[in-house]
Amino acid sequence: MTPPAAGPEPSRLARRLGTADAVVIGLGSMIGAGVFAALGPAARAAGSGVLIALALAGAVAYCNATSSAQLAAVYPQSGGTYVYGRERLGAFWGYLAGWGFIVGKLASCAAMALTFGAYAAPAFARPLALAAVVGVTAVNYRGVQKTAALTRAIVTVVLIALAAVVIAGLFGGQLDTGRLTPLDGDGGPRGLLRAAGLLFFAFAGYARIATLGEEVTDPSRTIPRAITAALGVTLCVYALVAVTALLAAGPERLAESAAPLAAVVEGGRLAVVAPAVRIGATVASLGVLLSLLVGVSRTAFAMAANGDLPRALDAVHPRFRIPHRAELAAGGIVALAVGVADLRSAIGFSSFAVLVYYAIANASAFTLPTEQRRWPRTLAAAGVVGCVVVALSLPVASVAGGIAVLGAGAGVYAARAAVWRNR
Repeated sequence: MTPPAAGPEPSRLARRLGTADAVVIGLGSMIGAGVFAALGPAARAAGSGVLIALALAGAVAYCNATSSAQLAAVYPQSGGTYVYGRERLGAFWGYLAGWGFIVGKLASCAAMALTFGAYAAPAFARPLALAAVVGVTAVNYRGVQKTAALTRAIVTVVLIALAAVVIAGLFGGQLDTGRLTPLDGDGGPRGLLRAAGLLFFAFAGYARIATLGEEVTDPSRTIPRAITAALGVTLCVYALVAVTALLAAGPERLAESAAPLAAVVEGGRLAVVAPAVRIGATVASLGVLLSLLVGVSRTAFAMAANGDLPRALDAVHPRFRIPHRAELAAGGIVALAVGVADLRSAIGFSSFAVLVYYAIANASAFTLPTEQRRWPRTLAAAGVVGCVVVALSLPVASVAGGIAVLGAGAGVYAARAAVWRNR
């Protein structure tokens, strides 16, 4: 199969993002979500084994990152695995990847908006969540350069908040090395895998870099560098924060708290910095929401261009050079979901759908010829196995819901294909 030319199409999106901007967008998608939203549920599933679960999630994410990076270098177009699956495996697999990404990430957007509201003011969580969706959609509508600039500021605030957690946890007088064991918790191996699936929710940000394939300069060079750099920085930050949280609070306290990192700080002598941690959690959720909506709209834009979604979404704003209708549609759906979404179920459902998305990405990368490969084919194979195993280890409700929604998407595809055949 001959890949399309890597050169940009002048009639599509503007290439304005360099490597630094792409890394920032990836960091804005990853740093914060796992630490502030998933660390507690992961500790509930795996106990002190959350560190092993973090390593497992990171290993799967690395396989996914290498597959995404080399595919993005060959196919530097908006749409991520939707494009890769179509080109390498066939139209159906590309469609299934795009469908899974969109529904999974719309759930993630709702979850992050609700997290923002809960940390900012629990009594007004849903109205604040709705306001966040409207505000972020407006920022994205103005152009991807403004998105990168705002994300850079958000990442800075979040890193400061996480630094406060580490300092307060390590020097708050509550460290206990005995909290680092037992490593497998009460759930055993399945608990470790379940925790890895929940933590994987935090590692999907590098997909946002790949979906910006038509908006980065020199994509064959920029995208691989940005993906690996963003993932490496995120892994280091998460590992440091997770170790500190376990030493200072222990898995039981983390599992019981709705705000686990605030619990780490509030239990020690440096509890005065707890408000800064809550502000950091609020800003982190906003940053993830910002980048998630970018990725969803770009995938919807690519699917609409191929007729897999309504053609009306395949439109570029004449001034801002962004897929404005897809952006508004994504924001509108998330705003509706905020009114009915449940935070915990949204995280599990999103993880399942996105793991399926990356399984297709890894399978696509496995088919690349030697001259287009930058990493060994065995990494792609390991990524497929890892995604499937971790996805099926998630809570039953998340697995069942994910299978049902993906099955519905496959049904729509089959029905449409039947109509085309009968024309």
